[in-house]
Amino acid sequence: MPVEIVLFGAVLPTLLPIFGLSVILYLIVDKWTGCWDLDRWVWHPALFRLALFVCVFALLGLEVYK
Repeated sequence: MPVEIVLFGAVLPTLLPIFGLSVILYLIVDKWTGCWDLDRWVWHPALFRLALFVCVFALLGLEVYK
């Protein structure tokens, strides 16, 4: 189970690069949902986007600590 990453002598928590990757994946998925105009089917678009990011981050984080 990875707990920390050493990058140029600095110790980083494992979830920090996972957070960066999840932001990139979120932007891709958000762009995709915008092209398909899925925002008109949700009650609160900002809440939907936040929940989408949380789901992406949780899936990647759980995959690391599996």
